Amino acid sequence: MPPVLFLLILLGALCSPGQAMSREEKQKLKNQVVEMFDHAYQNYMDHAYPADELMPLTCRGRVRGLEPSRGDIDDALGKFSLTLIDTLDTLVLLNKTTEFEDAVRRVLSDVRLDNDIVVSVFETNIRVLGGLLGGHSMAVMLKEGGQHMQWYQDELLHMAKDLGLRLLPAFNTSSGLPYPRVNLKHGVRGPETRTGTETDTCTACAGTIILEFAALSRFTGDPVFEAHARRALDFLWEKRQRNSNLVGTTINIHSGEWVRRDSGVGAGIDSYYEYLLKAYVLLGDDLFLERFNIHYASIMKYISQPPLLLDVHIHKPLLPARTWMDSLLAFFPGLQVLKGDIRPAIETHEMLYQVTKKHNFLPEAFTTDFRVHWAQHPLRPEFAESTYFLYKATGDPYYLEAGRTIMDNLNRFARVPCGFAAMKDVRTGSHEDRMDSFFLAEMFKYLFLLFAEPDDIPFDVEDYVFTTEAHLLPLSLSMAPHSSPKVMKPWTPFDLNELDDSNFDWTCPNTHLLFPDPAFPRILREPIRSAVDKSCPRPAPYREPGMGRPPLRAQDFMANNPEHLELLRRMGVSLIHLKDGRVQLVQHATQAVSAVAAEDGVRFMQEMMELSSQQQKEQLPPRAIQIVSHPFFGRVVLTAGPAQFGTDLSKSSTGVSGLPYSGCSEIANAEYIQGHIALLQRGQCMFAEKARHIQKAGAIGGIVIDDNEGSSSDTAPLFQMAGDGRSTDDVTLPLLFLFHKEGNILLEALKEYREVEVLLSDKARDRGVTLSLMVPLCSSPLNDFQLHICTVGAVGSEHLLCTLPAEEVGAPKEEASPAEAEPAAAQPQEGRDSEKPEEDTDSSSQSVDELLADWQEDLEAFKQMEKDEL
Repeated sequence: MPPVLFLLILLGALCSPGQAMSREEKQKLKNQVVEMFDHAYQNYMDHAYPADELMPLTCRGRVRGLEPSRGDIDDALGKFSLTLIDTLDTLVLLNKTTEFEDAVRRVLSDVRLDNDIVVSVFETNIRVLGGLLGGHSMAVMLKEGGQHMQWYQDELLHMAKDLGLRLLPAFNTSSGLPYPRVNLKHGVRGPETRTGTETDTCTACAGTIILEFAALSRFTGDPVFEAHARRALDFLWEKRQRNSNLVGTTINIHSGEWVRRDSGVGAGIDSYYEYLLKAYVLLGDDLFLERFNIHYASIMKYISQPPLLLDVHIHKPLLPARTWMDSLLAFFPGLQVLKGDIRPAIETHEMLYQVTKKHNFLPEAFTTDFRVHWAQHPLRPEFAESTYFLYKATGDPYYLEAGRTIMDNLNRFARVPCGFAAMKDVRTGSHEDRMDSFFLAEMFKYLFLLFAEPDDIPFDVEDYVFTTEAHLLPLSLSMAPHSSPKVMKPWTPFDLNELDDSNFDWTCPNTHLLFPDPAFPRILREPIRSAVDKSCPRPAPYREPGMGRPPLRAQDFMANNPEHLELLRRMGVSLIHLKDGRVQLVQHATQAVSAVAAEDGVRFMQEMMELSSQQQKEQLPPRAIQIVSHPFFGRVVLTAGPAQFGTDLSKSSTGVSGLPYSGCSEIANAEYIQGHIALLQRGQCMFAEKARHIQKAGAIGGIVIDDNEGSSSDTAPLFQMAGDGRSTDDVTLPLLFLFHKEGNILLEALKEYREVEVLLSDKARDRGVTLSLMVPLCSSPLNDFQLHICTVGAVGSEHLLCTLPAEEVGAPKEEASPAEAEPAAAQPQEGRDSEKPEEDTDSSSQSVDELLADWQEDLEAFKQMEKDEL
């Protein structure tokens, strides 16, 4: 067994777990993990397969080309049933052998790898090639057990080699670094490939190949794959910045020049470091460990500022590159466990745990004072991964409770009737119609292993290494035949002098880091626990001795402070007063009093831009529209844009019901809209005018739905509704904006279920609330209560007919009969025809059914959602 593996065994033995969780409680949580996996996997198979991914809000598969493009995210989709392949070895780990055997047969019969489609080399390698190899490893293990997969003849391995050969053309560069994309059918270059013109790739994209390619070479006996992966790693190593021993985020695949010179352990670099260490574990090649140790020493010197991990510039590693962290760095504590460096792993994990508890999930990016920077959370598994490895190393039941928190938040905030939906915004709890394949491939593996007892696991996980996608590759591959690695030139004395001897320890755990006191992890966590909520100050930047006081920070700057203005002058920063009362900052590094002052000026300007951007985002955060009635029960939350006028929902959340209406003319029969929220089609008049009309009719809110077909919060920036150029103080109701796709979901729910309850708020409310006990709003003050949305019939453009539930007037509830639908006006775009005479609105009328025609394809999906009600 390679010496690194002793870490997981010895630390667990040396650290007494204290008050351990009972076996019964762990079994209960393990069973809950399996139930959650079943919910996600079965919904993918029922509603999405053979598509690549499940769209859990609309209960259908995501097929590339049939949905609006999401940019680089869609490069993972290759029309090869991505989620099923990515999930193969998870099925075996969770003791679902029958389902695994069925899944393998489906892959062999249904999946094609020769599609004329351009895919990401990186994503296809870790998800599809890794998934096929992990599935092959499990199939061989089961076959050798003598009870299952006796028919298997390495078919998954043959598919893996076919895919590997399709990825190889991407490596046909002078540097050996792969093109970021490849056409599965045509390779790279040439007009039919639609790729091969790229010049840049991320470090992780080029450096996260070795595990899968080396495994493929050693499984098949063909050395070509491992040779190409090693060549790419060799080139990255040679291009590291020699003084800092760090690598940048983006590199030119032809010249080897760094395109982005910021360096961290998060997005763009993360799995490059992971694969250096794990390649040593899997392949037994000391060269990989030597390189990792050199990089790791620099990471701990420049990037690690416990509990933070901050990006720096590779040429000036003492200069921070940004003031926020991304969620992908959450894998790093787990990697530090594998390295044997437990103390910083505990500290960083605790910081991440506190941020998770503050926002329910790790935001995609958050600032150094733990505010949201990017609010999405696509159900990433990295925090669960590090939680598992820390529990494995310490035996501390604290990490079992952290795992419970992850599960509870997934069930409370991400679970929907058709699976688990990514969080569009952790601040509001709104959803994105997305469930990535890595959620099934990784999240449930690590949660299951966290709570499982050894006899719950069908094989010994110590015999395998986890890839970055958590696929299982057997350590026995280190004994398989392979070509001789390229001989690197020996280190120079300069290299050795840069490093402390302890970085070359060849056995784990590091004796300097073992802790005999079982309370040691708790002692490390306590100073960090309160830091997140108290917004602990950022670490002071490094100052050389004798260089004077610390530089001015952006958050402390005051434009009327003479001392601050003098500090700006010394940093080469000029302050210009604009006519509108604002001030503009400009820096000229050559005007600074010294090189150090110039660097301080650069840092100050970067912080000021971050601060300005953050303040703008915080002024008008997104809002949430939550469908709380049967069969949704609060599990579907839509991202809504706010208005720059009307009620501030962060101070007074109001749940109301809605009526579709144009809103561009006064309402004749206002009694039918009173006490409800109006659903408004975008177009013809200004937003504020719509708000005034429905407010005069007695509505208590409005939802404007975009009429641009296909628009979505997935692909368009948040829409904030502006006023009409005059005072909007008279508008006192809340008005929210939904893009076409999100409005689609709401209108189909209304059409299918007739009476739908929604909640407008600044953030989603707990799904555990018993909604039927809430008091109807029509007889209550404006607060978090909600009413029914009823079916609507429109007459002309000024009338609404609505059958109201009897309970709203105090009578026993009876069966509501919808009013007959009459023609309703079709509306042009908001503001573009705002001065067109109102009599034109009847020129092209349409029925309610025609108005909702764009949402017909989701009707069956919502019927299924009712059947799948929890």
